[in-house]
Amino acid sequence: MDSEAVTPERDRSPTADEAEPEERSRSVVSERLAGWWADWNRTLLLALACCAALLLVSHFVVEPFQVPSSSMRNTLRVGDRVLVDKLAYRFGGSPQRGDVIVFDGKDSFSTTGGTDYVKRVIGVGGDRVTCCDAQGRITVNGHALDEIYLHPGDAPSRDPFDIVVPPGRLWVMGDHRADSADSRDHLGDPGGGTVPVGKVIGRAEWIAWPPGHWTRLRRPAAFSGVPAHPAGSHG
Repeated sequence: MDSEAVTPERDRSPTADEAEPEERSRSVVSERLAGWWADWNRTLLLALACCAALLLVSHFVVEPFQVPSSSMRNTLRVGDRVLVDKLAYRFGGSPQRGDVIVFDGKDSFSTTGGTDYVKRVIGVGGDRVTCCDAQGRITVNGHALDEIYLHPGDAPSRDPFDIVVPPGRLWVMGDHRADSADSRDHLGDPGGGTVPVGKVIGRAEWIAWPPGHWTRLRRPAAFSGVPAHPAGSHG
């Protein structure tokens, strides 16, 4: 009989404290990669959410618009970026005399699509807009405008006109009257040079760029004294 005792072998597998350096290194790297991946996913989701919010705001609320010409100098200069409030006239509001607006000129200022313009509203539906009185000023419903916003050296208009703005339309002009193709240039076109209110994209509220030209675009005091349109007209 074999009486020699059998001694069980010890478990020789390494403990956590005895793990090989390479295994510990791989574990640390894996943990770091997992953390980096989670952070990257959160950052990506946040970026996508921000982009979606910006697109929604740009499409429905505020849209930047780059001024393409000098027709609104010195109020707006070529290359200025203005922020256009697209909700300004969407809930019962309507363009007011003195507002700087951006509008789609198709069928009024242009025969092609995709052309946007920036001009100042001088007359609204029912207004009688005339050039000029004895002092060379434009009048709206008989009230002479003191247009201090005009480009220095410009006359209010070199071309005489006398028009009653049709209902639902606007008479618009650039602040740089000597270098603006505006309602005066389209008197013979359908609508008599006026712009449909429905074609207005929004009201220009701020000059956002460049920083040195940053300012809010306010309605000039020149229009505060304009009386209601003549009796019998419809706004």
